[in-house]
This record gives sequence, structure tokens and C-alpha cells, in this order.
Amino acid sequence: MEKHSLLNLSNCKICPHECGTNRYKSKGYCKVGHLPLVASVFAHKGEEPVISGVNGICNVFFAHCNLQCVFCQNYQISKNSTSNPGWMSNKHQIVDEIIKILDNDINIVGFVSPSHQVVQMIEIINEINKKGYNPTIVYNSNGYDKVETLKELENVVDVYLPDLKYYNNQIAFRYSRIKNYFEVATMAIKEMYRQKGASIVLNDKNLIEFGLIIRHLVLPNHADDSINLLKFLANNISNRLYISLMSQYYPPKDLLLPNEERKSIYQ
Repeated sequence: MEKHSLLNLSNCKICPHECGTNRYKSKGYCKVGHLPLVASVFAHKGEEPVISGVNGICNVFFAHCNLQCVFCQNYQISKNSTSNPGWMSNKHQIVDEIIKILDNDINIVGFVSPSHQVVQMIEIINEINKKGYNPTIVYNSNGYDKVETLKELENVVDVYLPDLKYYNNQIAFRYSRIKNYFEVATMAIKEMYRQKGASIVLNDKNLIEFGLIIRHLVLPNHADDSINLLKFLANNISNRLYISLMSQYYPPKDLLLPNEERKSIYQ
């Protein structure tokens, strides 16, 4: 695989935070250095049917995140203040865990929350390929991605599975402490669309091999924001995009939110 010159950890500007940290000597906004930091690797059957299929997808859950959403379901691993001695930083150990799953009739690997560990992700993919495995690669991100970084992934990633969380940046700041989420995320999705288009390619098992699926979690009391997002996508990118609307809003019990925002959207 070609060298990715823009992905420089010695002056890290890989994600939109552009913190400029030398991650070989210290840790950036994400509190991750140059080594991978993986919380878990396992076969997951709870994704969209064209992604999980019958056997599931091998999901690689990167620890920490370049967004700190207060309602995150994976807050035990996504909070940048957390750590766990069981998390993996050895690239070869991570690859071995992935291959164990691929050997069970699974040929798709999802990298979850990869935006701050893109370099590490590429190294892991390279090692998998060296061992003779060429699974479908899914980039499962929060949407807060840098266009220049995504361009480096055009021949690396087969499927983009981004979130598009907010239309209103005031809502984005309230829940994720980010002031420019909409502008950054929509530019990122436009780049993903440039690479993959609106169609998805399925294999003979009806599993995705190429394409773009955009996820959106409907938040309580913010249905208008969801509608505005969908209108934006249809009017400014394509009205043929594959959208996965989600309802699994289950904020942690100890989360400091008003009562109406502690409830699921069905309550």
C-alpha cells in the first residue's frame, strides 16, 4: 500500500481538531499516542443487515474518540479520560484477534471510532493483507472527519458508515462540545459521496462490499433537527443516499441531563 504522506503523527492534524501534537512523544486531544489503542475486537451482529449479515461483522472498537458526546452508548471506552489495562496496543495482537474472527466465515471488518487512529488503522489493515486476508473494510465514524484524511483513504476503505448527528450547531455544542460539527461533517460526507456515490454494491450473500450508508440518531425533542438534516442531504448531496435512521438513544443513568432528555425517544 502506498505511503500516506499527509498522515503525520509527529504534528497531528489527522482529525478536525488539528491539535498539532507530536504523538510519538505525547498524546493529543484524543489522549492516544502513536500506538493503537483498541478496547475490543469481536463479531458483532447488531449492525444494519447488509453489514452484519448472518455471521456478523468483525468490529474493531478503538478506545477514546475525537468527539465526546454526552449520550454515547460506548462511554466506557469512548471517554478520553478513561483507561483499561485490558485494552490492546500491540498491533500484532490486534491483527491476530481479527484473523480469528475472519476464519469463522466472516469477510468484513469494521473500524469503529477510527477518526483519531487512522494511521494505526492503516497499519492494521496492511498487516491483515500481508497475511493473505482481504476483507471488506468499513469506516464507522462519528462524521467529524477531515476531508484531507478521507482522501488518503480512498483506496483503503470500501464502505463508509458515518454518523451525521446534528444540523444545528448549538445542539452539537450542547451534546458534543463542538461548535462546527455540521460544517465539518457535511464536508466529510460530501467527500465520502465523491468516492463511493449513492449506490451500494452487494455480494451474492447480500452483504455490502462498496458504498456509503449514513446513520442518524434521532434525539428526543429534536425531531426538527433530524428533518432539517435529511432535507439537507437530499437537496445538497443526493436524494438517493442510503440512510439508517436510529432510535437507540439510551443515555447513561448518571448523565446530567434534564428529565425529558433522559428518556428514550419512545417514552
